[in-house]
Amino acid sequence: MSRIGILCPGAIGHLNPMCNLGIELLRRGHKVILFGVPEVEEKISQSNLEFSEIGGSDFPLGSIETMYAQLGQLTGLSGLKFAIQFFKKEAIMLFRDAPNAIRNAQIDFLIVDQVTSAGGTIADYLNLPFITVCNALPINKEPGVPPYFTHWRYKNVWWAKLRNQLGNVITNYLSRSIWDVLVQQRKAWHLPPHYKRDDSYSKLAQISQLPQELDFPRQKIVPWFHYAGPLRNPSDIEPVSLNKQHFSFELLNGKPLIYANLGTLQNQNLKIFRCIAEACLDIDAQLVISLGNPKADVSKADFPGNPIVVAFPPHQQLINRSHLVITHAGSTAVSCLSSGVPMVAIPITTDQPGMAARVAQAGAGEVVPLAKLNVPKLKTAIKRVLEDRTYRDNAAKLCSAIQDSGGVCYAADVIEQVIHTRSPALNKRLRGCGVNTQRCAS
Repeated sequence: MSRIGILCPGAIGHLNPMCNLGIELLRRGHKVILFGVPEVEEKISQSNLEFSEIGGSDFPLGSIETMYAQLGQLTGLSGLKFAIQFFKKEAIMLFRDAPNAIRNAQIDFLIVDQVTSAGGTIADYLNLPFITVCNALPINKEPGVPPYFTHWRYKNVWWAKLRNQLGNVITNYLSRSIWDVLVQQRKAWHLPPHYKRDDSYSKLAQISQLPQELDFPRQKIVPWFHYAGPLRNPSDIEPVSLNKQHFSFELLNGKPLIYANLGTLQNQNLKIFRCIAEACLDIDAQLVISLGNPKADVSKADFPGNPIVVAFPPHQQLINRSHLVITHAGSTAVSCLSSGVPMVAIPITTDQPGMAARVAQAGAGEVVPLAKLNVPKLKTAIKRVLEDRTYRDNAAKLCSAIQDSGGVCYAADVIEQVIHTRSPALNKRLRGCGVNTQRCAS
């Protein structure tokens, strides 16, 4: 069996799916080692995956939590620029520390998060096969698909494609510092140059947590791209340990449940939670608010209407009981659709506007942009989603599509095919993408 290494950011939304995938590969007899900065070790301690520390000098204990706290205060392009600077620093560290750690662990195959841009170059340098996993929104570029950080809907018209290409130029400009680091490192290691950002992704298999039905239509997706759906485990228990607090489900009163969660990064702005609480005051439903941080001080959450406020409750279990989820449209969006629950999205930064746009275009939720957020607008969106059955029906259709996508087992099948054949795992299931596909073993 193979010795598999994982490279991904230390954020919960990336660690949880990667750990679930690693656990499935571990169950199949492979050895799986996750390479990460010191803070990651405790987070994944319940996953049974092995851990190899890298980057301790650049990211000592506490630095990642501090960085996420800073990111949680930012919105829009400010948040995106901050994240890009972090990923640049991470790339420099990975180029310095990861190759020796991977060699010492005798890794023969790599799984690389799509936003870990250094991973593909490290694999090339070590002559290791690797696959790319899109744990967030796929950022593969093509003219018909709006850039991931925009709220733009998909439109198959010339002006939208021109708009998208201009947006991609802006994306490339904003991320040029990471690109320069990658180009320079490939030159230093005497590797063939990359000419565009997508060259960093695997030529063997790319796996996305979206179902194809949620993504915008694509005409230029590579034939080894796989829409696997959420990389979850059957128990709905997330493997990354963050000391979840006990939640008494007896507190639920039987009214329709509205669950508000802004994730583990963009959860610092109590004004947004207060707006949510005020918008729900006259709605005949029960509101539960998650502050997304086990260290959050619930006593400071003096919200109107007496909602149930919890620092860090069992996330998926509450989603499963909800009639509506109010979310920033991060990884929570796919978790909601996995349970057929519609949403009201308040995207804040990075790829959240792009995910919210997809949810809205699929008819599974409403979007209230942060710049336009106020109580009347949010209340209108909440009532519309609660009262119009169409949103729940569309969420149920996406739930069915997610179940058919195969999830973590399908993703592991794709990886094992690549391990055994060392050839691209072509996807016969791609529909309407303008590519020739062949049968993918599963």
